[in-house]
Amino acid sequence: MSAMRIAATERSPEVDFDFETGELTLRGESYPEDAASFFGPVVAELRGFLERRDGPPVRLTVELIYFNSSTAKVLMNLLQMLEAEAARGRPVRVDWRYAPGDDTMQEFGEDFSEDLDHVDFRLAEVPPA
Repeated sequence: MSAMRIAATERSPEVDFDFETGELTLRGESYPEDAASFFGPVVAELRGFLERRDGPPVRLTVELIYFNSSTAKVLMNLLQMLEAEAARGRPVRVDWRYAPGDDTMQEFGEDFSEDLDHVDFRLAEVPPA
């Protein structure tokens, strides 16, 4: 599969994963009723992409306004997968974007980044579009 695109809903984020370019984006709010069923296919597709040894560098952009604890677990899982890939030598960058003054999302980004040694993790305050 060359791409995975899921439109945002009131409770789930936009997922825009372009596996040809390595550009991956999660945007919006994330508190799906069943996080496992929503994110299961996303995690599976990412895993398949990362197993390709000839894949491009990876850039994950996370621009979430709000997420629940189930989503936090999924995000940690995704970041751990990317950390393992970066440790194997593929360039991996995470752009964690948050709205001006959103201390909660900034702190989540800071917390997630502490567990990553090989990923180029960048926090950025970005005004809403």
